[in-house]
Amino acid sequence: MPSAEKDRYQLMDNEAIAAWVFLAPALILLGIFVLYPIAYLFYLSFTTGSFTRAGTQWIGIRNYWRLLISPDFWQVFGNTLYFTLATVIPSLMLPLGLAVLLDRAFSLRGLLRTAYFIPSITSLVAVGLGFRWLFQTDGPLNHWLETVGINPVPWLSSTTWAMPVLILLSIWKQLGFNMVVFLSGLQTIPTSRYEAAELDGAGPWQKFWYITLPGLRPTLVFAAVTTAIFTLRSFEQVYVITGGGPLNSTNLLVYYIYDQAFAQFDFGYAAAAATLLLTATLVLVYFQLKVWEES
Repeated sequence: MPSAEKDRYQLMDNEAIAAWVFLAPALILLGIFVLYPIAYLFYLSFTTGSFTRAGTQWIGIRNYWRLLISPDFWQVFGNTLYFTLATVIPSLMLPLGLAVLLDRAFSLRGLLRTAYFIPSITSLVAVGLGFRWLFQTDGPLNHWLETVGINPVPWLSSTTWAMPVLILLSIWKQLGFNMVVFLSGLQTIPTSRYEAAELDGAGPWQKFWYITLPGLRPTLVFAAVTTAIFTLRSFEQVYVITGGGPLNSTNLLVYYIYDQAFAQFDFGYAAAAATLLLTATLVLVYFQLKVWEES
């Protein structure tokens, strides 16, 4: 082998070693705090018992079979699906409309952007307490309804109205983040496209449908997936506002996992439910990557 080529391969080996040296701390932390917990969760889903002297016992797929035949699990699964669909769609449409409006130059634009973004950085526990006070039976909202002649509504003790309160909170909480994401996406669309469309006589709706939406396709995919993940892992609002009630009507999958693990101490069963949730999340991420590649 010529000396120059040998030196080049030696340099590449040195660069690879240096790269692994710099990556090692991050990879070690990733393994300890991400990969190992996931592997242990998967193992735990095939066991029964608790973290006591008796330890855990291997039972195979019984926990997954219990999930499949459990009416409570399927009710929670239905609640989670309804909650996710009812939250994700408005959490995309409303911020997109706000981003299009706030992308124009006008007075107080910066103030409005800040006002809409503040909820996304507010503690969800604090917001949940505020919503619980607002929607309680003798709370301000029912007081305002009485002043206009409407009977008080038992928002948080009704199987009909409790879930919409959680959905409203989640939409409001996600509004500012998605708005900023869409504003960033709008900056990537060349203004020359809008100018050419105006010369061709296109109106606001035509420009939005044929220029804005296609230009925001990668941003829409990202916002849809992150919003769905945020919604699937919802816990604080259920814990603070309803506790899964009334009659299990607002019990979501993450709260169900928490209750099974730390109230019922059925860690194997809870791990099986958490594994299913993780699988659903990974499928969403895979969907995002595939759609992003096709964009």
